[in-house]
Amino acid sequence: MNEHSITAQPVTSLRADNLARGLKVARPDTDESLSHIGLVGDTYTILLSGADTDGRYCLIDMHIPPGGGPPRHRHDFEESFTVLEGEIEATFRGEKAIIHAGQTVSIPANAPHSFTNASGAAARLLCICAPAGQEEFFAQVGVSLPTRRSTPPPLEPTEQAELRKKSQELAPKYRTELLQP
Repeated sequence: MNEHSITAQPVTSLRADNLARGLKVARPDTDESLSHIGLVGDTYTILLSGADTDGRYCLIDMHIPPGGGPPRHRHDFEESFTVLEGEIEATFRGEKAIIHAGQTVSIPANAPHSFTNASGAAARLLCICAPAGQEEFFAQVGVSLPTRRSTPPPLEPTEQAELRKKSQELAPKYRTELLQP
C-alpha cells in the first residue's frame, strides 16, 4: 500500500458538510468574474482559487502561445499539467519530454522544472497546484487581461527587468525559487 494513500490514514468519521462552501462552476470563456492574468507572454485564467477550495488546491487554465512558457523554477508544492490542446516541451531536472494533448505530467514538490510551447500553434493546459497559493503569486506579478485568449502586452526591456526583480522579491513568500536558465 502506498504510504501517502488516503487509505493509509487512520479511519475517522467525516466532518459535517460545510454549508458555507458552495458549488463553483467556472466558465472560462464567459464568466466575467474569473481573473485572466498575463505573465511571461502567457495567459492564465484562475478557474478555482484557494478561496474556492479552502486552500487545498488551485486550478488554472493556461493559454500558451508558440514560444511561451515559464522560466526554470521550483516550489515546495505539487503541480500537474494536463494538455488539452497542442503540446509542450517539459523540462524536468534537466530531462526534456514532449507532452501532447490528452497527456498529463506531474511535477513533485521542490523539483526544478519549466515548460515551453515549442510548436507552431497555441497550447492549452489545465494546471493544478496543491496546496493553493500559486494563483496569488501570478496575480501579484502579472497583468490583468480581459479574456482567457487575450495576449499580454509586450514588455519593454526595462519593464522585463522590473518584472524579474518583482518576481524574485515575491517568490519566497509563495514558496517558489526562480532558477537561472
